[in-house]
Amino acid sequence: MINEQTWDFIRRHAADDVRKLALQGTKDADIDLPMALQQIAGRQTALKKLPSWAAVEGVLYPPHLNMEQCSSEQTARYKARLAGSGNTYVDLTGGLGVDFYWMSQGFTNRYYVEQNAELCELVEHNFRTLGHACSVCCCDTATYLPTAPHADVIFLDPARRNEHGGRTYDIRDCTPNVLELLPLLMSKADKVILKLSPMLDWRKAVDDLQHVTEVHIVSVDNECKELLLVLQSAASPLRLVCVNNSQVFDASQPAPDSSFILQGDEQFLYEPNASIMKAGYFEALEQHYPVRQMSANSHLFLSPVEIDDFPGRRFQICAISSTNKQALKEALKDISRANITIRNFPMSVDQLRKKLHLKDGGDTYIFATTKADGAHCLYICRKIG
Repeated sequence: MINEQTWDFIRRHAADDVRKLALQGTKDADIDLPMALQQIAGRQTALKKLPSWAAVEGVLYPPHLNMEQCSSEQTARYKARLAGSGNTYVDLTGGLGVDFYWMSQGFTNRYYVEQNAELCELVEHNFRTLGHACSVCCCDTATYLPTAPHADVIFLDPARRNEHGGRTYDIRDCTPNVLELLPLLMSKADKVILKLSPMLDWRKAVDDLQHVTEVHIVSVDNECKELLLVLQSAASPLRLVCVNNSQVFDASQPAPDSSFILQGDEQFLYEPNASIMKAGYFEALEQHYPVRQMSANSHLFLSPVEIDDFPGRRFQICAISSTNKQALKEALKDISRANITIRNFPMSVDQLRKKLHLKDGGDTYIFATTKADGAHCLYICRKIG
């Protein structure tokens, strides 16, 4: 697919700025410059997103949009834990093959299905380069599924763009429409794993799909990336798992009630990570940890003790101030810059920053919120951990 002169150019300029290379061009007619630039840019993205692939020479990368949309190695490895191992694994929406590569590792028979012929060709090359044996079928999901072998696991990542290129989120608007295929899917696999938009209401998705036994909300660096649903025919209590990097909080695990009553002198403030915020299972946090919400709509938690394994950010409270001008002046007298978070508060971050005359950044963290009694206040904190 790429001649040796082009590969040599790629190697020599692997760390260079792609935009500058494009402007400079090349006088060597044997070099396929557009392809070279695509490979250099792709590998630079892969160094962070797919380090295991980036370490292998000869892996080919698709255009920028495909690289931006594909899973990261980190999230793919997490999904591999959900897939487990067995005899047969089928990916009905193969794409670039990142999820397929890691999720199918534990299976004897691996079937990659993708309707885009160029991607199929790229994936076949990459899997040969990576030493990952599989069967590649270039066809659409609806055509392949009726003749598919029975699988231990079937995986789908429905396309979330309509025919005009606009983003879609509802399951019915994705391609393929999983709801239409659901009876056949459940008959063809012991377990079906769906990757959906993190914008989707997971409760509605559970209601729509009916066979959901597990919900996994996956974040990377506190940014919600994926909503994963595990479907199985056998009924079981719903399991809800919230993940941020290596931190996993299983909200459905039983825990002793760690209830206490807020006294107003708590020294620590906790902010749940993005996955827990998406899940909305705040009561589970109060059962698993000695924390209490300061108010129903703040989603900020207080505790008299420091909790090392709390799934989110941890802060020590330095001061609490009302929004009274004199009180604010006293509380902020030695502070010139701060990181401001707004939760259930009648001002935006920019408005509050302007009012407080504070620059952004620094070691001080201010949480502006409304307490249970309706009073507006500022928690002035320092980050711990």
